[in-house]
Amino acid sequence: MEGNEQKQHRVTISDLAKASGYSKTAVSFAFNAPGRISSQAYEIIMETARKIGYIPNPVARNLSLQRHQSIGLLLPDRIDTVMLNPYIGEIIQGIGRECEESGYSLTMLPLRHGSVDEAVRHAAVDGMITLGMQSEEQSIELMRLRRIPFVTIDGTVSKEMPGVIIDDEQAAYEQLRFILDRGYRRIALLTMPYGGEEVSPARKDITSMRLNGYRRALSEDGLTLSSTGISSYQAECTREEGTRVARMIREGSSLPEAVVCMSDIQAIGCMLELASNGIAIPSRVAVMGFDGIDAGEIVTPALTTISQPGRAKGRAAASLLLDLIESDTPSEYQILIPHTLSRRDSV
Repeated sequence: MEGNEQKQHRVTISDLAKASGYSKTAVSFAFNAPGRISSQAYEIIMETARKIGYIPNPVARNLSLQRHQSIGLLLPDRIDTVMLNPYIGEIIQGIGRECEESGYSLTMLPLRHGSVDEAVRHAAVDGMITLGMQSEEQSIELMRLRRIPFVTIDGTVSKEMPGVIIDDEQAAYEQLRFILDRGYRRIALLTMPYGGEEVSPARKDITSMRLNGYRRALSEDGLTLSSTGISSYQAECTREEGTRVARMIREGSSLPEAVVCMSDIQAIGCMLELASNGIAIPSRVAVMGFDGIDAGEIVTPALTTISQPGRAKGRAAASLLLDLIESDTPSEYQILIPHTLSRRDSV
């Protein structure tokens, strides 16, 4: 019985201090600020900790440091919906790599009771990365009230809202310009959701900026988003949504010559639906994507797309956020990641 009680005893910092011959303060420094004690003291304390089985309590440690050693990724939708887009997975890989190298953990922050605001209110993290968030959203004000540093990816960037972006308007212009320059005039645009029938050119969210790029490309050929032959469909960035829209296109009165998508995973869903119904790509319908995810290179035909490096975006955002957490004065508030046009076989 006595042996069982000893096994159940949790070795404390007091036990380690007694066993090593150093004070609890010195022991705390060994784990939290080793530069404040001698190398000899550090080695003795660590060796003693190993021998007696002492493991620091992370909750107590974080309370003493007033840090969680964790950054949060605030998801804009249900986690199962968000993770259907491989582009988000690539962003997470980049954030995770930076966290690993910096000694931070990554906490996924899905909606809490269906609310982004509730997720912000209850998050136990040192800083947050948001996806596509706009400066006027209530969640931004909540983060400011909580004094939580935050960085946006694909959101509205300013000195008050640091972030990582690409030039979405220019990228979308180049995407549609590539299609128009090859003579396509019956074009289906597969956008991200924006609600309503028309989007103001003044809006700065991703969908609006990409639509502005489409408007600019079309205007150079005397066309508009409502011109004959130009059609638009709103869809989430999932393969299933790409399939759904492709089915609508296939069942319509006439096939477009090209389908231009705001995400690769939409484009892949569209390609699979068309090809499975005998519609050859690109000889009957060309398909172009946007993101440059790995899957776009292995589908048949390989997907022509605008490539934006999701992993690089994630890593840059995490690095910027860690600068904010550690110093509160980042060297830059906007990181512009370059995009490229990847010419493959689907156009």
